[in-house]
Order: sequence, then C-alpha cells, then structure tokens
Amino acid sequence: MKTTIDNVPNLNKAKERKKIPTQFLYIDENKSNHDEYFKDKRFFIRTYGCQANVRDEETIAGMLCGVGAKRIDNEYDADIIIINTCAVRENAEDKVYGQIGNLKNIKTKDRKIIAICGCMVEEPAILEKVMSMFPFVQLYFGTHEIYRCLDLIYQAMKSNERIVSIESKQGEVIEGLPCQRTHPYKAYVNIMYGCDKFCTYCIVPYTRGKERSRKFDDILKECKQLVDNNYLEITLLGQNVNAYGLDLDEGKDFADLLEAVAKLGIPRLRFMTSHPWNFNKKMIDVIAKYDNIMKFIHLPVQSGSDEILKKMARRYTREDYIKLVELMRKEIPSLNLSTDIIVGFPNESDEQFNDTLSLVDIIQYDSAFTFIYSPRQGTPAAKMEDKISYEEKSKRFKELVKHLEISISNSSKKMVGGVYPILVDGVSKTDVNMLSGYAENNKLVHFKGDVSLIGKIVNVKIKESHTYSLIGELTSE
Repeated sequence: MKTTIDNVPNLNKAKERKKIPTQFLYIDENKSNHDEYFKDKRFFIRTYGCQANVRDEETIAGMLCGVGAKRIDNEYDADIIIINTCAVRENAEDKVYGQIGNLKNIKTKDRKIIAICGCMVEEPAILEKVMSMFPFVQLYFGTHEIYRCLDLIYQAMKSNERIVSIESKQGEVIEGLPCQRTHPYKAYVNIMYGCDKFCTYCIVPYTRGKERSRKFDDILKECKQLVDNNYLEITLLGQNVNAYGLDLDEGKDFADLLEAVAKLGIPRLRFMTSHPWNFNKKMIDVIAKYDNIMKFIHLPVQSGSDEILKKMARRYTREDYIKLVELMRKEIPSLNLSTDIIVGFPNESDEQFNDTLSLVDIIQYDSAFTFIYSPRQGTPAAKMEDKISYEEKSKRFKELVKHLEISISNSSKKMVGGVYPILVDGVSKTDVNMLSGYAENNKLVHFKGDVSLIGKIVNVKIKESHTYSLIGELTSE
C-alpha cells in the first residue's frame, strides 16, 4: 500500500512554546462530499486513557454522525474502525497493540478503514513501530488533527493509500466542533488544552501541545446548554485546570470560571486535574462556598521525597504540598482527596521511597492512583540511568498499596450509617441485581433499585464498606 505522509511527529517541535495559539470556528468546507460518502457508513471507536481522550472520542463521533454515519458497538460490522490511544503508561500501549492485532483478519476480509489516533502516534518511535507492525492500518492522525478527521478518512478511502497526518505543534483552540456525548446526564467540558509544566517523566506536553485556554464565554455557553438539557453533572477538564486563563487577556482565572459555572445551577460540578503548584486560596474559597461544587479534589503528589520531586520538575516541595492540604482541609472540612503516585522513579532510593510512605500516612488519602514508573521515550527521565530492578519496584508498589488501603478503608468505613445522595450510573458491573453510582465524594456505591432510577440522584444509606466500594440501600431519610 502506498503511503502519503502529510506530517510526522517531531518531539523538538512539540516542546516549542513561542507564539500565542490561534482560536477559530470549525467549518466543514467539504461537507457536500462528506454527506455523500459517509451517509449510512457504520463506525466503531475504542478509546484508551484519560477523560481528555474520552472527550476527543465524543468530538470524532459527533463529526461522523453529523455527516450521516452511524455509530455501532461491534468492530466486525463497522466500515470505519478508530482506535483512540493513550501514551501515558506502557500497559496502555500494550493493550492497544493487542487490539490492533485483532483487527488484521477483519481488514483482510473486508475493505474497511482502520485508523489509529491519539497520543501514542504523537511519539515518533511508537509511530514507526506501529506502522511496521501493522501494515494494514490505513490512517494515522494526531491529537491536533482531530478536527480534520473527516477529510483524512475520506482521503484514505478514495485514494486507497495509507495516510499519515501527525503534526507536532503548539496547537489551536477550535470552537464549534460537533459532539456526541457518551453519557446522557454527565458531561466533560474542556476548558483548556495542553500542558506547559514538562514534568520530566511525562509525555503529555509533547502529545497535547501548549497550555491554551478556551474563552470564558465559550465555556459558559457550553455549560449553560448542558444545564438547559437537564444534565446533572459537569466535569471541567484540563491537563492542569488551575492554570486556566493565564494565556488569555480576559482577566479571569480558574476560580472565576468555577464560580461562574457553579452559578448556572448544575447539580454537581467537578474538575480535574489540578497541579499543586498553581492551587491557590481563591480556588479553595470558591470550592468551599458553593454546595454544588463537589468537595472532592484530585491533587497528584507523585512522590513524597523532595529529591525525587526536584528530579521530576514538580515545582513544589513535600512541605509545600502538606501545607496546601492542611489549608484545604481547614477551609473545606468535608474534603475528600485523591492523588497520583509514581513508584520507582529512576534511582529512587529506599529512603526516598520511605518519604513517600510517610507522606501517605500523614495525608490520609481517600483514594489514589498508583503506578510503577514507565519510561516515555523523548522525556528527560527516560535518559536517566536506572539501577532499580523491576522486582524491587513491584515490591515497593505493593508496600505503597498497603499504606494507602489503610486510609482509603478508614475513609469508606466512616461513611457507614450515613445517608448520601448518589447519582445513579446504571447496573453494577459486579452484580446485575444491583445499581451503582457515585457519591459526591466520588466513592462508588452499589444498592438495589429499579432501573428507572438510572440518571437520577437518590438518597442511599450506607450499610457496608468494601474499601474501594460501598453497599447501601435506598432510603427516604
């Protein structure tokens, strides 16, 4: 198959931070051809990774549905198969490789378009590997080309060539993109894109581009539409939401935005993710002031060692982080706190790891995401010599989980006997006879109830704690 290369990723270009990103309104300038080609086409999307990837999926689906394509849940019957990838962890990559390999027989049997997009293909070495391993994949496009996906799919089908369109750049802000929400009453709303922090272990600033904020009024307009359409929960999204507005001249910051969205009357308002370096008192005061802002904050710490934090380029110390949490808990007594922690950063000593354990014991997290360090080619940390064996890292990981489970279990046990409003997501994945949903503090709760309750907020009395989830029963209390 002939290959046409529009652009390939370049990590040196990806880390540039020079000009102010442009903002423009999306217009499908080839709509008549798209309407004709995509009418009655069936498409399948599988997404890996974070909420930003889910939001990208909603945009791609919205663009395809907008020109007459139909979304289906079975890749075998689809005309267009899109794999939307994540590059943050190695295990996410391995899942993608397995998924793509399973598509070979489908492609051989039928003339379909198989496309790979997302963060993985923004990395030059991975793109080269994937193109070599899977010659039947016909289209590759990056995070900055999502708004062009209709043109690219159309081009690949008409030419019967392999198309590669992945430009490493700072990125733009594009308004007016179609959207097909994956959830009928919970919505993600991008408030900004990209990241300028360049933590030494992280590939995201290279794959997602420069920090660039959407305009204040555009975000409020989208949120107002969701409120008018009876959505119950909005989550404001950004790689570092508390850097919102720093690149604009509107004189508004994230605290201003959070307050304005809360005033729209959405029953539940969440946000993620926050960087401790940008978290300030003004934000804390707004969170404390409004009942519909959930008192749950995800605040990644990554390590409890000052030496490791410095090597990670995290811009705060252990003491800075502890003082911030103390202030949060003073001003928001009902606060629930989650975090991210990396185990086995290159040459992390036993003493440095123990600093992380002691921090975990001091903070007493309500939930946490833990990871064994995974080198990302192109990041500074990937070049660091690492003499720690994987066996040692695995041992530390298990020890960290033990420490975390104590505070997580205690947090869940405190809920037993209490009554909490639960937004019902659906039938429990672990028991078809139960419903499940999340409390305001982001704890997962299972309870018996009629499926008519899905999409509603109901009161549930907690009866049992299972550490990572709870069992309750409906109540009128």
